[in-house]
Amino acid sequence: MNGAESLVRTLLASQVEVCFTNPGTSEMHFVAALDTVPGMRCVLGLFEGVVTGAADGYARMADKPAATLLHLGPGLANGLANLHNARKARSPVVNIVGEHAIHHRGYETPLASDLEGFARPVSHWFRMSPDSRSVAGDAAEAVHQARTGAGKIATLALPADTAWNEADGPAAPLAPPPLGKADPAAIAQAVAAIRSGKRVTLMMSGRALREPCLGIAARIAAATGVRLLSQQSNARVERGRGRVVVPRVPYPVDQALAALADIDVLLLLGANPPASFFAYPGKPSMMTPAGCETIRVAGADDDLEHALRWLLDELGAGATAPLANDAICMTPAAAGRLTAEAVMQSVAAMLPEQAILCDESVSSGRALFRYTDGSAPHDYLQLTGGAIGEGLPMATGAAIACPDRKVISLEGDGSGMYTLQALWTQARERLDVVTVVLANRGYRILQGELKGVGVENPGERAKRMLAIEDPELDWVALARGMGVEAAAADTAEGFNDLLTAALKRRGPFLIEARLP
Repeated sequence: MNGAESLVRTLLASQVEVCFTNPGTSEMHFVAALDTVPGMRCVLGLFEGVVTGAADGYARMADKPAATLLHLGPGLANGLANLHNARKARSPVVNIVGEHAIHHRGYETPLASDLEGFARPVSHWFRMSPDSRSVAGDAAEAVHQARTGAGKIATLALPADTAWNEADGPAAPLAPPPLGKADPAAIAQAVAAIRSGKRVTLMMSGRALREPCLGIAARIAAATGVRLLSQQSNARVERGRGRVVVPRVPYPVDQALAALADIDVLLLLGANPPASFFAYPGKPSMMTPAGCETIRVAGADDDLEHALRWLLDELGAGATAPLANDAICMTPAAAGRLTAEAVMQSVAAMLPEQAILCDESVSSGRALFRYTDGSAPHDYLQLTGGAIGEGLPMATGAAIACPDRKVISLEGDGSGMYTLQALWTQARERLDVVTVVLANRGYRILQGELKGVGVENPGERAKRMLAIEDPELDWVALARGMGVEAAAADTAEGFNDLLTAALKRRGPFLIEARLP
């Protein structure tokens, strides 16, 4: 057995069963081992950003890591943006990155690079195996690190000779360490704040936005009047009919300031204090009002369910009926002019039971939560790190993790161009993904940001940098070129017909929603 085969067998023993891959010469022995050892599903991405984004989407839905296989430092560098997003989502990911053979690394060859320098900013853990007999143990440790806390990015670099030289065999899997527990002093502070009569908001993220945590939080809110809120960007939220509505902190600064203006005490459960996405002239960075007390009840890597149950018990609210979701789904679907809001309304009305909604609609999707509060129960996945180009790969990974669930991907036309190669992977793997491209032919989010920094009358050069027309993108042709069936709509009725048909069939389908 060589090092590459010991690696594959160790990953499988550690329940890493999917490898998103874009390999090169240095990884050929690993490719051969994947072919030899049964059990690992290998998914090819035509760009490394697709590979890393798909691993993120998979981890969010599977609650376990996938592996990525990347080609040397430059291949890893191509995937860094979506590893940044995965890191912000606290997704467990194991990167396997090939490197030149140890005896070859001293030469100035075209692909020689500072691999560790590329890896460190997006990796919680990094190791380069020194020899073939260390590979299996290093792989087991990489999975162990990825499964620590809420999830970590672990990067294992393998010089080519560590893959082809002889190894001792696979290593036994290592159990992840137990989650941390909330500090009793923080729980006592939170309980005192709630009982004080002050206006208290419980801001949650991570596992707290999924059952059973949502139900516990709903009981606390019903018993005490505590307001529930989530941070602006979250990896996964269970939403829809039968689940308590937890609004997000708005993205625009003025809206966020207004939404948080009356808070006396902010309790953080797996969430970060609400800072604005960017700095703006004359506006504050922190969204909480002056004098607001902030208490961190539990951190992102702690056992959030345990912390919520502890709060529930201390407050004596266990017998209280949970706060109900009385939102009504906007039905019927929209009619008339096809606007971004009409798309959100129709998607909300038609959303299938237990769908996975992957959202990179950016500015076009700001009305989505308002419409989907009362939709069929679903999981909501969003861009977490702000690096666009995550949506199509994330939907790809989610579909591989949950093949029995419909995935609906809401994508901006500008951000979709970063990783449209993901459509090819969806076609190749026959994934059940409906992609809705909101084609407004511009970086609308950036047009808004230009105004946000005080530029009210941009010149032609500035306008041209924030528009994606001349030439106009043809998403139907782009999708078909990747092997995905596609059609376009410019009315709400036409969009509704296409979405109805796409939801009834299996396999990838793309709808270009041509917005005014």
